[in-house]
Amino acid sequence: MNFDVLIIGAGVAGMQCALVLGSAKDKPFAQNKSIGLIAHQRSSHLQNALFNNVLGFPPGTMGKEILFNGLDQIKEQYRHVTLIEKEKVGKIEFVPDGFRIRTNKNLYTARVVVLALNYSKPFTIGGLEEYILPHQKANPSKDRIQLKNSDHIIRDHLYCCGTIAGHRSQFSIAAGSGAAVATDILTRWNGGNHTKVHDKI
Repeated sequence: MNFDVLIIGAGVAGMQCALVLGSAKDKPFAQNKSIGLIAHQRSSHLQNALFNNVLGFPPGTMGKEILFNGLDQIKEQYRHVTLIEKEKVGKIEFVPDGFRIRTNKNLYTARVVVLALNYSKPFTIGGLEEYILPHQKANPSKDRIQLKNSDHIIRDHLYCCGTIAGHRSQFSIAAGSGAAVATDILTRWNGGNHTKVHDKI
């Protein structure tokens, strides 16, 4: 299957990135774009999180609720976003027109890839070893990692967001990082014209 953009990871950053990209479906520059999200949830740090300090969430909201509700939101509102569940990425290969992504079950190609993974070791996706660094904003005793990037860009057409981009593991920071990457991709699709998507009544 071929994608214009494939997001790897469906935690806070990955789902937020998918939601913003998905919400642009009626824009002329995004109408025919294919968007995929590889949602391998078992390693998400959201599973055991408790949120009392996130704007818009009732105190006591559990991370596992957000994982399920977030995917349901994507499925219900943006059905053109392809959800790929129960697959784990093993390798990313650079090819002339983008990337080849190998999972434990399938092979995909994408013009743009967004890595939205957590910052824990080991980092098991082959092909990205040269970009792995110690995390710059985590307690050194935690031994976390990030991917070398400049404003979320690892290299042309390859982005990262959330903790793997070097951000702290705060919900709103991770969500904002995913949204930022989505609007950067939309801006690229829109011929370099700075782009954001707001729903209005």
